[in-house]
Amino acid sequence: MRGSLGRFVLVGGTTVLIDAVVYQLELLAGVPHGPAKALSFIAGAVFAYLANWRYTFRGQRHRWSLVAFVGVYLCALALNVGANAAVLALIGDDRTWKVALGFLVATGLSATWNFVGMAKLVFRSTDPHPEEVAHRHG
Repeated sequence: MRGSLGRFVLVGGTTVLIDAVVYQLELLAGVPHGPAKALSFIAGAVFAYLANWRYTFRGQRHRWSLVAFVGVYLCALALNVGANAAVLALIGDDRTWKVALGFLVATGLSATWNFVGMAKLVFRSTDPHPEEVAHRHG
């Protein structure tokens, strides 16, 4: 899982960049914080699925990977948007640094959830553990 963590951080950084750029563009266009955060998160999620499947976890997926991904990301979406809203409710959204703090807290929480969900549910190895194979053949 060590190598996949490094690749996840690289893909995750790119995903966060996509999320941040889309979020800022939507805010500049006058979209309210909640919908802007949800839409920017979804834009990053589309990239994240493809990049994590092909690069981070090297194509280790099973027939339910897409369904599991949607479930993991729906939970992450709720966590991300909820954390962002909670931070802004606590400290306000009248300063750029406050909006940035809300974004960072939301991103950190959802990124942690996403790595665990991706590794354990979405792109988990379908191969048996070496001990299981040795036991069957031994």
